[in-house]
Amino acid sequence: MVVDDVRNGLLIDGSWRDSREQIEVLDPAHETVIAVVADAGIDEGLDAVAAAHAAGPAWAARAPRQRGEILRSAFELMSRRADALAELIVRENGKALRDARAEAAYAAEFFRWYAEEAVRNEGALATSPSGDNRILVVHQPVGVAVLVTPWNFPAAMATRKIGPALAAGCTTVLKPASAAPLTALAIGALLEEAGVPPGVVNVLPSSSSGAVVSAMLHDARVRKLSFTGSTEVGRVLLREAADCVVDCSMELGGNAPFIVFADADLDAALAGAMVAKMRNGGEACTAANRFYVEAPIADEFSRMLAGAMADLTVGPGLEPGVDVGPLVNAATRDKVAELVEWALDDGAEVLTGGRAPDRVGYFYEPTVLTQVSPTARILGEEIFGPVAPVVAFEDVDTMVAQANDTEHGLVAYVYTRDLGRGLAVSEALESGMVGLNRGLVSDPAAPFGGVKQSGIGREGGHEGMLEFLESKYIAVDW
Repeated sequence: MVVDDVRNGLLIDGSWRDSREQIEVLDPAHETVIAVVADAGIDEGLDAVAAAHAAGPAWAARAPRQRGEILRSAFELMSRRADALAELIVRENGKALRDARAEAAYAAEFFRWYAEEAVRNEGALATSPSGDNRILVVHQPVGVAVLVTPWNFPAAMATRKIGPALAAGCTTVLKPASAAPLTALAIGALLEEAGVPPGVVNVLPSSSSGAVVSAMLHDARVRKLSFTGSTEVGRVLLREAADCVVDCSMELGGNAPFIVFADADLDAALAGAMVAKMRNGGEACTAANRFYVEAPIADEFSRMLAGAMADLTVGPGLEPGVDVGPLVNAATRDKVAELVEWALDDGAEVLTGGRAPDRVGYFYEPTVLTQVSPTARILGEEIFGPVAPVVAFEDVDTMVAQANDTEHGLVAYVYTRDLGRGLAVSEALESGMVGLNRGLVSDPAAPFGGVKQSGIGREGGHEGMLEFLESKYIAVDW
């Protein structure tokens, strides 16, 4: 699968449509246009909603096993084409090929997991406390679901939503990020090949995201919004969804603390830090954003981290041996550079990196900062780049309070050999997920999501399918 093989139209009701406007897709490593795709407007958005609504009853009535077999076929197709899909991800997203291959495999697993979950839509039966009737609870598809996905994981964020929606019996409209629409279009075509009927999955790249999504959320036929993106945009969409009381799942921003105690296995902590920080070049909501290292080992760990970061090879993601690709665009690179400059102005020191190299492409060097002020702005914002600010701590309670002093609460990481302390700190941290002696938490079989302003609801696991189901209570006598 190369860029030229990807359908460049809008997938609506099983047909590929052209549009009046078009979106240019850039390769962030070379700053060149690699493709032009159709650009959906409000009319196309509402056409997709109509198609999904019309296809809904038949899809919901399909036997769970049949829906599951289609998802299983999608998994097998994605697995066979994983290398080609990974190359496509690199071309439009910029990440290193190693990371793209990992994403392609991870993305396919959501189709396999929900192929198996489709047959596990279990209800409940009980006798009412009064004994007057039976309480029968069934779960039914919520209805047409609008799925809005980001550019940083263009395959995985799509399958993590499409998989459970289809397993539950919902029909969908996928609105991928305009910076990386090619992967979503490829997945749409793959799902057609797997046997998904027309109208069940519609794919609409659009540069007018706000207007198009707003129009869909104000259509009474839309009953679900699943969004992954920034907290700022999430707040806007929640306000829009309130007008028609649309059920919302939100996976929003993060500001993950990575905590290393003095008794930790430093080699293991370093390996975990490199995964938690540098997966996808730091452009992940789960990325370690702030490193809190106990004072006795802070200097040693910082030197180890700086050495590992300095050893990474930066370059275009498809070149052999590249570990870190470019950031997605100039604005993202400039924000990372600005956060580093502010930290240096506050007294931080650079152990490695600290600049954007003078070359074509939106690159930024893997960077480690020490002597970072606990009040530095870089600790309060999601970096979304390859920068690791390190703060030494002495008092555990103070450190936990600093780790929790954020509007976000998606994930945290803790390294210690003391399991009791590790579990106690994990419980005290205000986050929806914790990696305890692990630098990776994402798993299709586990509920993924945050607390506070990092999100509402969960994706993955059995909980992910429940997000697309509504409980119906039937009071019955027999």
